[in-house]
Amino acid sequence: MSSPFNSFGKPAETVDFGGEVDYASYEWFKDPPPRPEPTLPTPPQGQPYAPHPSIIERNSICEFALQAAPNVLFGRYKQYGQLGVLAWCAEFSEMIDELKRLGISGDMFVQTREAALKACQEILQLQLDIKMQIIVIHLSSQVARLRRFLDAEHVWEDYPPTEFPLDPHAFS
Repeated sequence: MSSPFNSFGKPAETVDFGGEVDYASYEWFKDPPPRPEPTLPTPPQGQPYAPHPSIIERNSICEFALQAAPNVLFGRYKQYGQLGVLAWCAEFSEMIDELKRLGISGDMFVQTREAALKACQEILQLQLDIKMQIIVIHLSSQVARLRRFLDAEHVWEDYPPTEFPLDPHAFS
């Protein structure tokens, strides 16, 4: 059975007389059309951004809380031990939710973002002697959640190592 196409992919009934068209007498791009000059878009002229006083207040409250967060965490650790860290993580989670609401609505200031990143760094630098690894993991995950929201592309490697016991019979 023969194919309806020849070896060049053309239908078999196509007649090709061969020979190429001679383009030697053509002058390509002799009179090209004029190109428009690239222009940078002009920023819209209008009123400078003036945030609502409630937005300024929310950012101010968050920034103050973020600056105090490492000290409050350390105080809770000194007062209540590992369970104080766990309780503080719940409060920190609420603060993260507020920061997310600010950021998603487009109302977070750069200063607030920088204060949050600095607070995360200072929290992880605290010398807390936490034996319960689940609390270390929970604290690290809260910090990671905030960092992912603020700067998802950056990779941080300053989290405390987890130290799980290798021998499950060690606690028997």
